[in-house]
Amino acid sequence: MTALTTARSLRTTPDGLLWEPSERWVRGRKGDVTVVDSRHPVLVWEPDAPVPLYAFPRGEVREDLLRPAKNPPTGTHAGSRTFYDLDLDGEPLENAAWVYPGDDLAGHIAFEWFQRTGRGLDHWYEEEEEIFVHPRDPHKRVDALPSSRHVQVEIGGTIVADTRRPVLLFETGLPTRYYIPREDVRLDLFTRTEQHTGCPYKGTAEYWSWHGEGDVPPDIVWSYPDPLPAVTAVKGLLAFYNEAVDITVDGERLRRAVTHLIEPRP
Repeated sequence: MTALTTARSLRTTPDGLLWEPSERWVRGRKGDVTVVDSRHPVLVWEPDAPVPLYAFPRGEVREDLLRPAKNPPTGTHAGSRTFYDLDLDGEPLENAAWVYPGDDLAGHIAFEWFQRTGRGLDHWYEEEEEIFVHPRDPHKRVDALPSSRHVQVEIGGTIVADTRRPVLLFETGLPTRYYIPREDVRLDLFTRTEQHTGCPYKGTAEYWSWHGEGDVPPDIVWSYPDPLPAVTAVKGLLAFYNEAVDITVDGERLRRAVTHLIEPRP
């Protein structure tokens, strides 16, 4: 028997883009209209962008729905100069698609994702599973592990959570998140908000804000009431932004994390 080996083929363009082919079947829709149906997508990482986007061979895109952009932007998507408006029933969506500069990806078209930017295609599928916000990064891993560590969370010197049964979520490129059972959180010190966000790895989150004293960012606490199958262990548990609260694990005070997700505050 001959062993089948595969190697990642991450490539770099002169414009600073990273890209590699994907073997996933990807479809993108606007409403009920399928605009992209691709079995040869390409993952593209723009310079300084933490997450990838997809670009698709022109032959797997409904180019008949694209029109040269009337008001193309500048300085976006790695300096792309060719943008398209998406025309559905005479209602154009401005700058919904573009072509990256250079020869490497000249035969491919990329699209905005509505849940990420508020415009573009609003439903995306990898195989038969709907995905949200942006493509999943094949170089990223997310693990949710039940633990018996002693975790305490403080805000302004007030202990707002204390548990010995957390679930630790390890996600490549982000600090460890400590998901805590609701019974071990002082939810009476927080107010539920209207905020919701989507994550392609975890699902849709709901949020709470601190209503005590101190300079604390809004939506400091979140939970996934119906997480994706890979992280079912965090279902209904509560997590805090390490960037803005004080977390002590097994008696050791953690340094506050610094990420792109939240502005650091005292």
